[in-house]
Amino acid sequence: MFDWFHWLNLAGVAVCAISGTLMAYQKRMDGFGVVVLASATAIGGGTLRDVMLDVPVFWIADTDYLYTTLIAAFIPIIWLRISPRFPFHYLLIADAFGLALFNVVGIEKALANDTGMAVAVAMGTITGVFGGLLRDVICREVPLVLNGELYAMTCIAGGIVYGIGLQFDLATQWCGIAALVTTVLFRLGAMRWHWQLPVFYNDHH
Repeated sequence: MFDWFHWLNLAGVAVCAISGTLMAYQKRMDGFGVVVLASATAIGGGTLRDVMLDVPVFWIADTDYLYTTLIAAFIPIIWLRISPRFPFHYLLIADAFGLALFNVVGIEKALANDTGMAVAVAMGTITGVFGGLLRDVICREVPLVLNGELYAMTCIAGGIVYGIGLQFDLATQWCGIAALVTTVLFRLGAMRWHWQLPVFYNDHH
């Protein structure tokens, strides 16, 4: 793997660990709960992806990811000890960036293991959403992926953009950047304007 891929993965782990720690703070969890929730959010999606691809689980093969998870979890802890007024809308923003980072990581790891583009898009989506799904289930919250606003679909949109980039022979770095930007913008747009893909309508007439 390229060094930039490694750093991209570390960034995704860090952002998602911060997201998990912020949720743990909201739920008034103890230290062990913080570690569990940060870890589940940060490495849950990648673990499922690697099991499905039948490759070594990334954080077992490289313990840098575990260290990154623990270090990143301390960032909001230190912040909240200094200033308890943490703007918690940042949790959703952190989640959006973690979603996008992991989406690209999942796509690229799948392609590196010789999957087709459709499978790579699926692996990107799984990598992006599963950690957050675990976090929300542990906290007994309605998972963001199921709450109506575009979530998993933003990963699919990013994956489609990645695939289009490959068709135009763009370097993988540029495909990754395009997919990252697409996923982030779609997710932030969905949060701001409540974009949805309704299937059932509440028509009681």
